[in-house]
Amino acid sequence: MNVQEIYKNKLIGVEEALSKVNTGDHIISALAAAEPREFLSKLHLIADRVKDVTVSTCLPMANYEYFTNESYSDSFLLEGWFYTPAIRNAHKDGRATFIPNHLHFAGTKRVQHKKCNILVGTASPMDKHGYLSLSLSSTYEREIAEKADLVILEVNPNMPKTFGDTTIHISEIDHVIETNYPVPELPVSEPNEKDKIIGKYIAELVEDGSTIQLGIGGIPNAVASELVNKKDLGIHTEMFTDGMVDLYNAGAINGSKKTLMPRKMIATFALGTKKLYDFINDNPAVQILNGNWVNDPYVIGKNHKMVSINTTLEMDLSGQCCSESIGHVQFSGTGGQSDTAVGAQMSIGGKSIIALYSTANIRVPGSDQDQRKTVSKIVTRLTHGATVSLSRNDVDYVVTEYGVVNLRGTSIRDRVNLLISIAHPDFRDQLRQEAKELRL
Repeated sequence: MNVQEIYKNKLIGVEEALSKVNTGDHIISALAAAEPREFLSKLHLIADRVKDVTVSTCLPMANYEYFTNESYSDSFLLEGWFYTPAIRNAHKDGRATFIPNHLHFAGTKRVQHKKCNILVGTASPMDKHGYLSLSLSSTYEREIAEKADLVILEVNPNMPKTFGDTTIHISEIDHVIETNYPVPELPVSEPNEKDKIIGKYIAELVEDGSTIQLGIGGIPNAVASELVNKKDLGIHTEMFTDGMVDLYNAGAINGSKKTLMPRKMIATFALGTKKLYDFINDNPAVQILNGNWVNDPYVIGKNHKMVSINTTLEMDLSGQCCSESIGHVQFSGTGGQSDTAVGAQMSIGGKSIIALYSTANIRVPGSDQDQRKTVSKIVTRLTHGATVSLSRNDVDYVVTEYGVVNLRGTSIRDRVNLLISIAHPDFRDQLRQEAKELRL
């Protein structure tokens, strides 16, 4: 039987795909823009015949009924590796819960705990040899495809064909659903003035010939815009972004100095605009590889002059970073922050950079939305219940709009003085007094 016949035999509709779901099943969905929209948007329609179905996912791009509508609470529970606003709302009502993880172990540890009955994802169309591409993510998808009872993929001609561990043969897939919808996009956040100041400080730390990891948001975008005049940069990153496309087109990125996979831009998933998707489509210079390899700190450390750039929500005077919760309330996730920060410091000439604004404008507890106050994001104690995403042992450079400090090898006394020096001036005296009272 040729590959076209095999494909035809595995072609089903979304309703038939949903019929494969049973009570108590564990479904794992592909990450972010690689998620299967048709399957997930109709999953709630089988709520009357299933109970206790768990869906593990990361960065869902849409607010699907199965976890946003309280009517389906008995049928579905979302367990997320990284929260979005929709998951945060579902969490409040008991329809979602968080999976603590370092990204490189997310899929591995999940299936050690809970067998995957169904992997659902997306793919670009099959080629003449019978191969499809998992397209925008191999964070955990390729690994789970080898362990799941059933693999169901939505084949979409709009999904870019990518190279690396995204390649999968039709013989490894149980069912395909043909779809045709636009690839979800993440608009580029325009940097504000604080972002631009921080971006300039960070860019000064990045030497020519460095290999970089960037995330999403105003600060990473500001960093990317400040790196355009650098030379011979390389990419080894968790997430491939629009800013990296701009740097490549500007000539700043060529990967010629990379010590691990020279001239290849390495990522574990891609998320951005159509410009990004067009750039990675059928582009062998971009390799989407398994997250358990890309984000392994020991692998990251093999890149000479590796620079990781991450952000945090709050930092205490010893260097502990809370990057994923507001007090006890889960806000996002650890993701690859610890993976990349530790890996960069294993690199010869490497640097790990944590960036944050010096202050935040927050709602006064117990008040309405109009009553707000400015607080320092560098604090003597993390907010009660806060999650430590990056331990103080693993923090290197710290950047705010007031400057840069290097905590590598420093004592707590040193850290107190260094971090207060880049805190907002309005809070420095208070921080010094509190530090003395706590004998820091």
